[in-house]
Parts: sequence; C-alpha cells; structure tokens
Amino acid sequence: MKELEKKLNYTFREQALLEEALCHSSYANEHRADRLSSNERLEFLGDSVLGFVTAEFLFAQHPDLPEGDLTRIRAALVCEQSLYEVARKLNLGAYLKLGRGEESGGGRTRTSILADATEAVFAAVYLDGGISAASALIHRVLLDAEREEVVEERRRDYKTALQELVQRQADQVLAYRMSGERGPDHAKIFSAEVLLNGTPIGSGSGHSKKEAEQAAARSALSTFS
Repeated sequence: MKELEKKLNYTFREQALLEEALCHSSYANEHRADRLSSNERLEFLGDSVLGFVTAEFLFAQHPDLPEGDLTRIRAALVCEQSLYEVARKLNLGAYLKLGRGEESGGGRTRTSILADATEAVFAAVYLDGGISAASALIHRVLLDAEREEVVEERRRDYKTALQELVQRQADQVLAYRMSGERGPDHAKIFSAEVLLNGTPIGSGSGHSKKEAEQAAARSALSTFS
C-alpha cells in the first residue's frame, strides 16, 4: 500500500478505504467469512466524483465551447480506455485482490477491471481527503494537456474524412477488411486494411475492430497529404 500511495502522491488516513478500492468482487465472494466489501460501491461513487471534477475542469478550460462539445470531450476523457491507461500507468493491476478465477483468467490486465478499480481509488481518496484531494489526483493522472490531446485525437472521425476526400472523384469505392488479430481475449489487438477500388491504401490496429478501421483510415489519409 505504501508503494501505491507514493504513486498516487497521497497518504491515506484510513487505509481500509484503499484496501476496499482494490478488492474485486470475485475476491470478496471467495472470502465471505471475512465479510469483505468489494470495490463496486466505491466504483459507483468514483464515477460521479470523476464526472464532476472533469466537468468543472472543462468548464473552466474551454469557456467558449457549447454544452454538446463539452459533453463529448468529457465522455472521451472518462471512458473505459482512458481509465485503463491511468491504471496501467499506476500499475494498479499489481495491487488488486482477485478471486482465483479472475486471477487465472488474466484479470490483472483486463480493461474493465482496471478501469473500475481506478474509479474506486478516486472515490477512496475523496472519502479520505475530500474533493480537493480527489481533484488533485484526477488532475495529476488524467486531466493534463497531453491527455486532452489524446482525447481530441480519438474524437476525430478518420473514416468519414477519408470518405469525403475520396468522393471528390466519381466511381471511387472504399472498403475495409480485417487483416488479423492477436493477443488473449481480454486484451486482443485487431488489424485492418482500407482499400480503394480493391487496392490497399492504409492499415492500422486497435483494441477493437472499429478502432483498427479508424487507424487504417488515418494511415490512408496521410498518403493523400
């Protein structure tokens, strides 16, 4: 716990909160006699804390953006993939308490488990130190300038941009095909190609087929610039 506190740059007054944040339901279920609480309730609270802190940040950071744009940016910032990346940066998986099934099934690297645990940790800090402590942590690990650039990158629809570019000429046909996949089920990487009139013009990969297609479109767009 001390090692994780250093990474969080926060020292808990009530260590039990951090321990609960790291306790997956599979572990709590296997140790019912110990009457352990899983991190599910903290995850619920952490989701709201994260949403508030992020909304406040974007409201101040982008005074000219309308509500719709703020909502879209917030959704991208607090999405499962963003939280998963925070968890990886903190090596949060190494500190989780998992049941035997989740342990053997690769739970320590499962995107959903790590994202949920990240929210639970945010809630634990909030309950232990208040909104200022939680806000400081969320800003430090998530709401920095670099992260916003990543979010803006995700918001771009490369497939639509490529389609609009190609349609400037008549009789142009775009198509996408999956070219492969690798990795375990809980962390699979997909590869895709985009073809123009049957000829490959770009390729890319991602954690989903949609992500891979967007990456392939982005690659193809770079050849036109």
